[in-house]
Amino acid sequence: MTRQQHTESDAHPTTALITGAAHGLGLETARQLAATGVHVVIAARDPQRAAAAAQQLDGAEALPVGLDISDAESVAGAVAAFGAHPGRLDILINNAAAHPNRFETATEADLAAAAEVIEVNLFGAWRMTQAFLPLLRRSDRPRIVNVSSGAGSHGDPQYGFPLAGGAAAIHGISKAALNAFTAALAAELADTPIIVNAVCPGVTATHPGAEHLDARPVAQSAPGVVWAATLPDDGPRGGLFRDRETLAW
Repeated sequence: MTRQQHTESDAHPTTALITGAAHGLGLETARQLAATGVHVVIAARDPQRAAAAAQQLDGAEALPVGLDISDAESVAGAVAAFGAHPGRLDILINNAAAHPNRFETATEADLAAAAEVIEVNLFGAWRMTQAFLPLLRRSDRPRIVNVSSGAGSHGDPQYGFPLAGGAAAIHGISKAALNAFTAALAAELADTPIIVNAVCPGVTATHPGAEHLDARPVAQSAPGVVWAATLPDDGPRGGLFRDRETLAW
């Protein structure tokens, strides 16, 4: 897709906000999305890290305040900052997530830790969506992308629940909930221009040691997120995708 297709006008370029984008998949998604002509706003809990990340990219800037998606006041502060400039939002990519514990099972899970993961992976995306929805409604082509996982699926032939043997239970359960939220939100917004989908990036090398899990480079995982963020008006809604292909969940 060309730069011209992604730009509503010179005065009002298409603008995307990506959470957790100071490193890893979020940063690579920002890089690839900016290359299409989208103006990308990088958000992170540490605004200095967000600023350093934005300096690496053409067509990007940092959210001037820190954004902790698990904190309602922090999200409200981000909305206020974003509302002042640029005043509307075209693409929201809920990328920020808790690091998965790949060994914890449902029977032995620390439920306090589980609540913290769900607070980020589910309620963080939910909180961001509710908070930024008024700005998204100002856009002609609004898109919401929830970065999820096939680990929260019965049908994913690579990472689904039947294959995991109960491992990474908290991660999988939180992502299943995020998939359900995506479907419910898309159904609610079916008669609006807002297109909502979830994307599984696959096992991606977003942290040291991930390569030992057969993780692929972020450059291979980000295109699926960019695709969902730039869908045409007749694009799919409410689905879970990996590499542009539908995943059953």
